[in-house]
Amino acid sequence: MKLGFLTVMFSDIPLKKVLDVIRPLKLQTVELGTGNYPGDAHCNLKELLVSKPKRDELLSMLKGEGLEISALSCHGNCLHPDAAFAKKNIDVQTNTIKLANLLGVKVVIDFSGCPGSDEKSTKPNWVTCPWPPDYLDILNWQWEKKVIPYWSKQAKFAADNGVKMAFEAHPGFVVYNPETLLRLRKECGNNIGANFDPSHFFWQGIDPVNAVRAMGGKAIFHVHAKDSVVYEQNATVNGVLDTKHYGDELNRSWIFRTVGYGHSIEWWKDFASTLRMVGYDGAISIEHEDSLMSRNEGLTKAVDALKQCLIFDKKSAITWA
Repeated sequence: MKLGFLTVMFSDIPLKKVLDVIRPLKLQTVELGTGNYPGDAHCNLKELLVSKPKRDELLSMLKGEGLEISALSCHGNCLHPDAAFAKKNIDVQTNTIKLANLLGVKVVIDFSGCPGSDEKSTKPNWVTCPWPPDYLDILNWQWEKKVIPYWSKQAKFAADNGVKMAFEAHPGFVVYNPETLLRLRKECGNNIGANFDPSHFFWQGIDPVNAVRAMGGKAIFHVHAKDSVVYEQNATVNGVLDTKHYGDELNRSWIFRTVGYGHSIEWWKDFASTLRMVGYDGAISIEHEDSLMSRNEGLTKAVDALKQCLIFDKKSAITWA
C-alpha cells in the first residue's frame, strides 16, 4: 500500500508550497483535483492538456519529492438536470480522462451524479424510499434513461484512454452504497469501480469492512482515508439524514473526523488488512474534512495513525503451513 493525500485541502496555496508543507510527512502519493467540486488549484486542465512541457514539469516536480499521482479527481454531477451545469461537469470529466492518459494516471475519481425526476426537472432528485410509488417511478426513469446510457458511454471512453472510473459512493447521488455501486458496475462494465471512502458508510449504518468484503478488490480502484462519528444523543432522536450545516457540530447527528477520531486504530488496522485480503494494495489517500481541526493538524494526525495501520511491504510466503 502507498500513503498519500488529496491536495484540495491546500487549494489556497500553490502546489510547490504544498509540497514544502508535506515533505516532513514522507508521503508517497498525491491526488489532484481537476475541477468541478474539488476545483483545479493544483492541476489546470486547459494548461496541462495542451502543453507537454507543463506536464513534464508537474511530473518532474512530484518525482523529485518521491511522489506519484494516485488519481485525478473531478467530483461533480454529469447527470444534473440543468443542461448547462451538466455540460460543464461533463467537459471537465472528459478532459480529466484525456489528461490522465497523457500523465500515465490510471484512475479518475467522480461522483455518479443524480438526475432530476423527469425531463422537465431543474434540480436533482435523490430517491430515498420506495413509497409512495412515484419514487420508484422516478428511480427507474433515472437509471434507465440517464444513468445507464451516460455511464456506459463514458466508461467505454475512459477504457479507450487506459483509465478506470472510480466512483465515490455518496448520499445525494444515485451511487451511495455498495449495492448501487455494484449495480452501476454490472450495468456499465468492469471499467467502473469504487473510490472507497469509509466515512460516508459509517453514518449510513454500513460497516465498511463488510462492504470491502462484499465488493471485493476487483471493484475497488482507489481508497480515501476519512473518518466520521455518529453522535447517538442526536441520531437516536432525529436519525442520520441530517441537513444542518457541517459547522453545527454540537447539534448534528454525525460529523466527519480525521482518521482515528471517529474509530479506533484497531478498526483502521482491520480495514487495511481486509483491503489486502480482497486484493487491494493501492493508494490510501487522506481527505481532510474535519471541522474541529486545522488542515495541518488533521493531516498530520491522519498520517501518524495510518502509518501504524497500513501494510506497506509485500507479504512473505507462508512457510508455516
